[in-house]
Amino acid sequence: MPIEIRRFGVGHRRPDGPQGTTGVSGQPIHSDARGAVTELAFARGARIEPHANPNTTWLVVIEGGGWVGVGDERTRVAAGEAVLWPADVPHAAWTEHSEMRAIVVELAGADDLDMRSILEGHAVERDGGVEASVERGVGSLVTDGRQTRHDPEAGEPA
Repeated sequence: MPIEIRRFGVGHRRPDGPQGTTGVSGQPIHSDARGAVTELAFARGARIEPHANPNTTWLVVIEGGGWVGVGDERTRVAAGEAVLWPADVPHAAWTEHSEMRAIVVELAGADDLDMRSILEGHAVERDGGVEASVERGVGSLVTDGRQTRHDPEAGEPA
């Protein structure tokens, strides 16, 4: 199966956001029945008006900063911060004198109750073509037989 690559960012965005949105452009990266991932770019003075939707959503700020509102609360946000927009709670985002880029991860539904049995999954171990159930969390990464390319004692690989 070939590697799938989705382009986003400058040159790929279009005006985006709910009704009343100004100065915001975006590019969907992924969307299916499980949820959606979108990149948003806020210009200076941009605004996503307060609105609610039935899905739990995360606004992950990756560059710049601005403001968010959730319910009656308002606060500043900056790159490296993620804001939870709970399902059915009015939320908004805006910028004043700066720009902001964010990845929006919208999860299908308010919570995972309907998906729990699917998310739990069922792991199997193949031993000579015979499948045997294994406990959750048991297993290892598949290797190609080559030596490790990093020192595992040094922390995360570069």
